[in-house]
Amino acid sequence: MSRMAKVYAITVLVMFIWGMNLPLLKYLLTYVGPITLTGFRILLAAISVFVILSVMGLVRLPRGKEWLYIAGGALLNVTIHHYFLNVGLTQTSGTSAGLILGTGPVLTAVLTALILRNYPSRLQWVGVAFGFVGVSSVTLLNGGEFTGLSMADSFIFIAILTQVLSFLIIAKAARTLDPRLLTGYMLLIGSIILIVLGFIQEPGEWRVMLETPPKFWLGFAVSGIVGTAVGHMLYNAAVGEIGPTKAAIFINLNTLFSLLGSVVFLGETLTVRHLFAFVLIIIGVILGSGAAQDLWKSKKQKREEMERTT
Repeated sequence: MSRMAKVYAITVLVMFIWGMNLPLLKYLLTYVGPITLTGFRILLAAISVFVILSVMGLVRLPRGKEWLYIAGGALLNVTIHHYFLNVGLTQTSGTSAGLILGTGPVLTAVLTALILRNYPSRLQWVGVAFGFVGVSSVTLLNGGEFTGLSMADSFIFIAILTQVLSFLIIAKAARTLDPRLLTGYMLLIGSIILIVLGFIQEPGEWRVMLETPPKFWLGFAVSGIVGTAVGHMLYNAAVGEIGPTKAAIFINLNTLFSLLGSVVFLGETLTVRHLFAFVLIIIGVILGSGAAQDLWKSKKQKREEMERTT
């Protein structure tokens, strides 16, 4: 397996982890307020990242401009993204949220072209379009009709926009700072801010959290360590390796895996129309990630080598 194929496979694994994490988060939120839960869950993730990286011997203090990348990433990717996402999700429909979150790869492609001057190929744009149609189809099938934007929908858009902007920061920071270490610092700083916001906006929720049953803490540990710590480490490493646009297109798979997780754990129904939407999403990922181009180039090189040897 080539290096790029390994990166693609790992990114798909991350989407599976995040997709399975969604129904788990829905369960955890039945016990504790969203901001308080998110703050402490991300703090656990930050601690887990530093433990893992310490074993690997990769922990060091940032230097110079790396602090600016960490601060920007923590503010955009952790604090603002999670705050507005949680607030928006409690006030809007799943349909609206899904459609807006589905614009992530499109926004990433556009902003990467405008800011980093890294222009996606025509085939990648086609993949982005396929993915967006697929996500839209799943969302509409699951939640009904899209009736327009509300203030809560604006919060969801702010959440996805700040996440997309953070991908650009991660891509630039990866030139000197290991994205996995960047993830640890981002999660640590962002979690502290969210915990403070939780104390202000959800006073008393931390006491409620202490009184939750053991099964809550088991889910909390799995979500924080596997879903957030390991998931974000691997994904941010992929952003540094293959770039924001290619990495972002895989986010569409999150919709697929989260629905599958809801079918398995929450008893929701999967229809033939959902399967059709999934096919569109998979086509979009293959084209938009560049996997199709890489495969075509690989076969072309092998054919040329065979022609030279004959």
